[in-house]
Amino acid sequence: MWFAFIYCDAPCLDWLVGCSVQVNYVVNDWLQVSEWMYMNGVCIFSPTEHAVHLDLIGNVQGFSAAESYFDALRDKDKTHKTYGALLNCYARQRETDKALSHLQKMKELGFASSPLTYNVIMSMYTKIGQHEKVPGVLSEMKKNQVMPDNFSYRVCINSYGVRSDFDGVERVLKEMESQPHIVMDWNTYSIVANFYIKAGFRSEAVSALKKSEEKLGNKDGQGYNHLISLYARLELKNEVMRIWDLEKSACKRCINRDFTTMLESLVKLGEFDEAEKILTEWESSGNCYDFGIPSIVIIGYAQKGLHEKAEAMLLELQNKEKLTTPNCWSMVAGGYLRKGEMEIALRCFKTALSMYVENKGWKPNAKLVAELLSWIADNGTIEDAEDFITLLRNAIPVNRQIYHTLIKTYMRGGKEVDELLDQMEKDGIVENKETEKLINIRNA
Repeated sequence: MWFAFIYCDAPCLDWLVGCSVQVNYVVNDWLQVSEWMYMNGVCIFSPTEHAVHLDLIGNVQGFSAAESYFDALRDKDKTHKTYGALLNCYARQRETDKALSHLQKMKELGFASSPLTYNVIMSMYTKIGQHEKVPGVLSEMKKNQVMPDNFSYRVCINSYGVRSDFDGVERVLKEMESQPHIVMDWNTYSIVANFYIKAGFRSEAVSALKKSEEKLGNKDGQGYNHLISLYARLELKNEVMRIWDLEKSACKRCINRDFTTMLESLVKLGEFDEAEKILTEWESSGNCYDFGIPSIVIIGYAQKGLHEKAEAMLLELQNKEKLTTPNCWSMVAGGYLRKGEMEIALRCFKTALSMYVENKGWKPNAKLVAELLSWIADNGTIEDAEDFITLLRNAIPVNRQIYHTLIKTYMRGGKEVDELLDQMEKDGIVENKETEKLINIRNA
């Protein structure tokens, strides 16, 4: 849809897009608003509005509907804008033959004079994995005296990078750098660096990252974050810390996204002491609380087997009455269970269960539940079993193992199980050999 909106210069469409963003409309809603505006005469559609509306139709209803709308347009409305919007509809749905045929018509009409037209075709080839065809489109652009823009060069660099053709990458990059109308940006060099990192060419990657850094603008947090992530992949902690200091100086105030990137990078490097310092910075930053930020470190500790540290962080947040999530508590419980520290594992998992909300993403791990039930059956008290199973029933359907756990703990604690057996039958759970064995033990 970005193709058509490039040309949004009419006041009515500015209003449409503005309203859509403010109330968080989805594309289907945009189309309905656009249709309402057209049908009620809110504004007379020029080729620009028709292009946007056509692209919305293609996005929601598919290219066939977009074709019908285009065919019904008056000749004076069939300009490079509406032709371009239909081209984008074909490319988005990967209708290669239709896109190329339509492009040929645009050339014949003189409507293929913008790099945007060729960029659509290059993007289509990228999406369908035909990267080898991208350089040919760039060559055709230049042959037809259409000057490539930054996007044109970047998508071509990408086409060589995904094929590990670094001669091609460097050739296109040098051509791009030599063009007087091109303003080099950090993004292009970071794309190059990313391919070098994947290929294991460290010195070339660092060289590209240095060039990327030179192109960073003031307050460009996204650019700094990208460099931090790439340096972390190269395991260059000092460079990660240096770019972080530069970002704080340039941006004055770091937002949660910036802290997220930095913490993910430090955890990736195993630098937990530094990560905790960054967490302290975040806590004093005045930014809104988001559990996703401390959870990066908590999960990092858990994955390293440092479940005591992970639990300590969770408990500290709870003591501060801050939100935590069942997923992290479950992960910590699993770590304790693997270490054989079952009482702590049970306590952590009960905390996770106490946070369970239906259809909110987290579900109890079946293997973890089974192992905790097995342990309770052999070692837990009646209170352990009843408390755990009360929480568990809110999250999963009752099953035979749950009843067997209660039966075993009741029998060890000297409590009658007749009511349990009756309820088990009412719940439709059929007795098996283990159930019969437990009953025989009781009757012995």
